[in-house]
Amino acid sequence: MSSEPPNPWLRRYFPRPGAGRRVVFFPHGGGSASFYRPLVRELPDGVEGVVVQYPGREDRIGDPCRTDMPGLVEPLAEALTELDDKPVWFFGHSMGASVAHEVTRLLGRAGEAVPERLVVSGRPGPSRQRPDDKHLDDERLWADVCQLGGTDPQLLQIPGVREMTLPVLRADYRLVGTYRPEPGRHLSVPVSVCYGTEDPEVDTADAAAWAEVTSAHTELVRFPGGHFYLRGTARAEFTHWLARRLHGRSQHSHADTAGRNRG
Repeated sequence: MSSEPPNPWLRRYFPRPGAGRRVVFFPHGGGSASFYRPLVRELPDGVEGVVVQYPGREDRIGDPCRTDMPGLVEPLAEALTELDDKPVWFFGHSMGASVAHEVTRLLGRAGEAVPERLVVSGRPGPSRQRPDDKHLDDERLWADVCQLGGTDPQLLQIPGVREMTLPVLRADYRLVGTYRPEPGRHLSVPVSVCYGTEDPEVDTADAAAWAEVTSAHTELVRFPGGHFYLRGTARAEFTHWLARRLHGRSQHSHADTAGRNRG
């Protein structure tokens, strides 16, 4: 009897079949599933990490990249329905925050199981997201990638890396730059909004705008560092915060509570 082929959208680097809960991680623009491998390893006992793998990178390099939000989130939402046997949280960073938000909205609209909590990181709330055309200019696009610090600077200097990665970056930047979020409070799940204190992409007002998408509680949580605070020393602090959150304990030392939404 042949076993069912693995889901091309999902990676389980450290399977925990006995875990009582899962966290699904959504990568940033230009990013791949392996970015989250160290973080998944550090999840607390009883929690299994599952990482989304977008088309066009790593072991899916032969699959065409998606250049618009519906083309990415519709098949992804369908793929994630296989995880509805256990409670799940979604975590998305940068572009991944919008992807996780849209997948949550699609699942709810279809009557499928939605995450217990949505954690968004490094991304303004939908009402403060702005159109962008960096995908039309390779020089601007590459400068933005180098400035934000999501990739090891030494790796960026290796000959051929730019030419190899630009197609994925163009696709992801086009997806984000042309994305127009549907206004309205479509969610009823709690939302945690994480961001770096020195992130040039997100300030407190940008983060607080996520309260507009849900009728449930929203909290803001700051971590030391820039846009990719998860790559720095703050990763341990984030992992500690996430572990406490997963066990139902809040941590207020770096949290600004946005309060319960009204209306």
